[in-house]
Amino acid sequence: MTELPVAKPEDVGLSADALARLSSALRDRCATGHIPGAVALVARHGKIAYHEAFGAIAPGGAPMTTDAIFRIYSMTKPIVSVAVMMLWEEGRVLLSDPISKFIPSFATMHVGIDKVPAARAITVQDLLRHTSGLTYEFRGNGPVHKAYVESRVARLKQTNADQAETLASLPLLHQPGAHWEYSRSIDVLGRLVEVLSGQTLGAFLTERILAPLGMTDTAFSVPEKDHARIAEPFAKNPENGTDVALLDVKRPALFESGGGGMVGTAIDYAKFCTMLANNGRLGNVRLLGRKTIELMTSDHLGNVPSNPDLLPPGHGFGLGFAVRTSAGMAPFPGSIGNYYWSGAAGTSFWVDPAERLYAVLMIQAPVQREYYRLLFRDLVYAAVTD
Repeated sequence: MTELPVAKPEDVGLSADALARLSSALRDRCATGHIPGAVALVARHGKIAYHEAFGAIAPGGAPMTTDAIFRIYSMTKPIVSVAVMMLWEEGRVLLSDPISKFIPSFATMHVGIDKVPAARAITVQDLLRHTSGLTYEFRGNGPVHKAYVESRVARLKQTNADQAETLASLPLLHQPGAHWEYSRSIDVLGRLVEVLSGQTLGAFLTERILAPLGMTDTAFSVPEKDHARIAEPFAKNPENGTDVALLDVKRPALFESGGGGMVGTAIDYAKFCTMLANNGRLGNVRLLGRKTIELMTSDHLGNVPSNPDLLPPGHGFGLGFAVRTSAGMAPFPGSIGNYYWSGAAGTSFWVDPAERLYAVLMIQAPVQREYYRLLFRDLVYAAVTD
């Protein structure tokens, strides 16, 4: 199944006038030079009720189109998390398995530069929920973060296997299971997919997820015939004048980052969201069982401390997604049970099972991403009428 059904907003309990206000806001932000362009999509009750393009595909370029290709960065993570859970459903891995069972270099880990021995092994569940003790080099400037930088762990000229070996040689920031820390955990899971499947990560994702769902423009690079469809950012952020540099996605990727390397279109990601919202199924294609989706979209943190800059109040984290645990607390609307994530260049999505609603926003404006995530969510929920 490659086509998603469409509906008029009113037919699925959305206000066309309110969605027009969303359009006006995004159009204005493009016209006043805050972002080059955007694509926004909203679906409810399994039907797309809103799919619009705004501004230009690149600064000074052609008008934005709804089939523009965006760097989705960390929106890669939920796709790879689904891949891991597909292998889990095949009995190839347990969530309680230590990752060292599959990548032996993780067998002896230490915390901090003082090399305190890890109290327990890093499990597959730890990696999925970001309690592995790993981090991202840009999440701080302490000794562990500096060790990441010095190791050149983010270099593009490496394989997934190379990076996993590098990460295994570095100190952990926290004891496994002790703290939620956004990290390169999903990059390690990308390597796990390769070990378990015997395929490259890109080949496995294409064969088992992307092709079956009809996500034809989602990959780790963009073929030459589609280069004109790549959405580009301003060279300098208009808010503070800083340089903006995003991944070069015109060349085939050697390092297929499971944590942030993919590109895609709004409609492609809508197909992925539809599969999630339908408890693992899109049309005649079933990737996961209903209870697996339920497990993935439940809170797996409980009282584990987290970082409020990335997990707002009233939120926990599941297996690949942030999960809303309270109707209030957070400074934006939603329902208990919402799950979502976003990308460093400004893309974002969420699924609201209670409202049978999902939405996807595609922009390439990394410095401004927080503003647009909130603006988009506020105005989409303002359109819900019944």
